[in-house]
Amino acid sequence: MTRPAFENLLEQARTAHGSQACLTQFCPFPDDLREQSVEPFHIPAADILSRETGLYSDALSEFRDAFVAASPVAQWRETYKGTDIGQDFMDRFACYTLIGEGGPWLSAQMSSYVVYMPPNLYYPWHHHPAEEMYLVLAGEAEFMREGDEPETLRPGDHSFHASNQPHAMRTGDHPVMAYVLWRNNLESPPVLTERDVA
Repeated sequence: MTRPAFENLLEQARTAHGSQACLTQFCPFPDDLREQSVEPFHIPAADILSRETGLYSDALSEFRDAFVAASPVAQWRETYKGTDIGQDFMDRFACYTLIGEGGPWLSAQMSSYVVYMPPNLYYPWHHHPAEEMYLVLAGEAEFMREGDEPETLRPGDHSFHASNQPHAMRTGDHPVMAYVLWRNNLESPPVLTERDVA
């Protein structure tokens, strides 16, 4: 059951890379994929996702559904465990890997993830050496980047984060699901930005 769910998810990712110009321009779909086994790991936020009814979408609904279908066998991440980000965030923020450490495939060319946030959750300012592209698959959220005005993004919209550019995200009345790509410096995890960002 595990591999078919992941195989379908990979095909949806490949299709998205072919149809979404922002993904194609950011990073070609990798041609060096190597399968690896996944040890499922459950977090409380995965249960919130399983009950979620507000992830509206249109053209990207099949990609959204593939991420939801694979979620029971995914290795959910606890990226900020051991930081002072707070238990409420840890219990409600959800992320798992498609391509990269902890995911069903590895690539030296890019990493990819899904991020889910329920309504009324704030993802504090953070940064990382990898360049990053967010593509909103469903719902909506306010995206913030150092040097730019905040903007509300909806399905099909995207946000690019340069290397070590602080960024943050906030949901309001709606949840959000986004497909996240990293290129370059794939090994260094995100860290919370210690200073206030205007």
